[in-house]
Amino acid sequence: MKRWYKREAFHLRVREWATKLDVPATAIYVRPMQRKWASCSTAGTLSFNDELLDMDPALGDYVIVHELLHFSVPNHGKLWKSLMRAHLGDYEKLEQRLRA
Repeated sequence: MKRWYKREAFHLRVREWATKLDVPATAIYVRPMQRKWASCSTAGTLSFNDELLDMDPALGDYVIVHELLHFSVPNHGKLWKSLMRAHLGDYEKLEQRLRA
């Protein structure tokens, strides 16, 4: 199974997606989190669960895009779902894998 080998590679991937989605990510943290895969603040701070580093990068992409889209769409409504699909294709399969 593929996985992120370095924290820096994950940070770089977040920056790549932020640029692609035109989102100003002011700070990126990878740290232990008890209940979530990620969170974001209105100030542009992104925090990601460090468990993602040991997972398939496709799951990391799902979490990254999920959080970055919340800067422009604060809910999980139709617009958010269509943007997820536009950027990741069948994102529901990734979501199911992450929950498993």
